Amino acid sequence: MKKSTIVALLAAGMMTSMAAATQAATPTQQAGGSTAIVLQGFHWNSANYAGPDWYNTLLNNVGDLSSMGFTHVWFPPPSDSAAKQGYLPRQLNKLDSSYGSAAELTNVVSAFKNKGVKSIVDVVVNHRVGTTGWSDFTNPNWTTYSIVNNDECNCGLGAADTGQGFSGGRDLAHTNVGEVQNGIINWLNYTLKPVGFSGLRFDYVKGFSASYVGQYANAFAPDFCVGEMWPDSFDLNNLDANRQAIMNWINGTSNSCGAFDFTTKGILNDALANGNYWRLKAADGKPQGAIGWWPAMSVTFVDNHDTGPAESCGTGQNLWPVPCGSVLEGYAYILTHPGIPTVFYPHIYNWNLKTQIAALMAARKNAGVTSTSAVAIQQATQGLYAAIVTGTAHQLAMKIGPNSWSPGSGWTLQTSGNNYAVWMK
Repeated sequence: MKKSTIVALLAAGMMTSMAAATQAATPTQQAGGSTAIVLQGFHWNSANYAGPDWYNTLLNNVGDLSSMGFTHVWFPPPSDSAAKQGYLPRQLNKLDSSYGSAAELTNVVSAFKNKGVKSIVDVVVNHRVGTTGWSDFTNPNWTTYSIVNNDECNCGLGAADTGQGFSGGRDLAHTNVGEVQNGIINWLNYTLKPVGFSGLRFDYVKGFSASYVGQYANAFAPDFCVGEMWPDSFDLNNLDANRQAIMNWINGTSNSCGAFDFTTKGILNDALANGNYWRLKAADGKPQGAIGWWPAMSVTFVDNHDTGPAESCGTGQNLWPVPCGSVLEGYAYILTHPGIPTVFYPHIYNWNLKTQIAALMAARKNAGVTSTSAVAIQQATQGLYAAIVTGTAHQLAMKIGPNSWSPGSGWTLQTSGNNYAVWMK
């Protein structure tokens, strides 16, 4: 939604009726005031260990992770795939993968549920690959009418692509009701939902129209939904363009799905690498990024399986990382600010940052910071960002950057480290 539109609707007193019209389609966690904290429960190399045993690795840490305060865990793509990471889905209904067996998947999801932690499934529906060739789709069986007619294979008999092309697999013709739309909805509801999944993460959503994400999400009725709306380009001097693209995509789903806040990610990359903390404050005094416009629908992160390293600095995809030495600064920002924050699994166990991350999560929880908490930015300069965030129970003050800052008297330090500190009042 354009910022100007939001302002106009508020002035006209129309936001209530609009919210009522879309409320039924909006996932519970993104309706506002969410206390969710998501764990990305895998990294790029999680499927590379000897034997498919990642689900059991997660299972061994269920108690530990639930006690840290995570409310949701995001699982990797669970279906059989031509790529071990799961992002070239082959037999959708076969849930034996490079991460473990279908039984092991159900077991770990159930274990999390017993601890009050909900599970999010990574949904890859932009494309698909054949079982023995380019286009022989099995389990479920789909014909080449399920492939767009402008795919690289020159084998598609479906309609034109509704988004950007992807050369790694056959782009699916989402206009095809019988095979694609019904097939995806059946897969979501009768293969994935029985496992125990209650949330959806849509991969590569630029590849097909946002309206289909809305359709699939509504059919599944998730309590949490997020799309990977990775920007085509990132202009630090025109951040509103990137924010608007995210808003447009969310609107395109009929507000049925939130989005990862890639704008905040890009700003943090620059601030932590170059000291440009002033970029974190928008002209209107609010936080930059999607969280400054629609925090309830914005899912924040420091790094993920694509953008950052995996087990150690320099490993994994590592496509758009924050500086390795500044990871905790990034968490000090997202875990004290609105939006729904996501924590990357290897940062906890491989990078040995569990104690520091847990302290930041505890500060968020104890203050009652939610996805829509108010932020009063105190400083946003070269070398320093500081803000006071109002939770439902207490206020948090935080600073990141090498320059010194204190909120003054009456505040109690909750946690601190290299270039970050968090206080409560």
